[in-house]
Amino acid sequence: MSKPDNASTDLDRVRKRLNTVTQETRFALIQDILGHPAQLPTLKELDYVNPSKSQTTIRQHLQQLIDVGIVEEVVLPKDRRQNDRPYKFYGLSEDGHAFLDDHGLLRAEETLQDIYARVEKTDTIERYQAAPRPQ
Repeated sequence: MSKPDNASTDLDRVRKRLNTVTQETRFALIQDILGHPAQLPTLKELDYVNPSKSQTTIRQHLQQLIDVGIVEEVVLPKDRRQNDRPYKFYGLSEDGHAFLDDHGLLRAEETLQDIYARVEKTDTIERYQAAPRPQ
């Protein structure tokens, strides 16, 4: 049995990533990440802007995006953490950003940020949005 060549493997990886990112919920999460002022929302912020989805569903879809290398979990260093403030965030990986850009999926980035800025937020979400984030 012969091994598939690199071109076939690369094509399979691109196909898998495109299938992953274009699924409705995952694509909405990517848009939410892009729209966030720091492009590093917390799970709670993603939950807030996706009221029809449970936190468990959001977490599962984030994990699928992490598994294909589009999103990464970013953790605030322990010495910068504050009580009652989030320390775990989700953002596009460098490779994920490049992949989305290569496939024309970042064109609305500025519009998404404008929309996110107009969303009415609770005090808790405002506090989460203002929390320190990793560089």
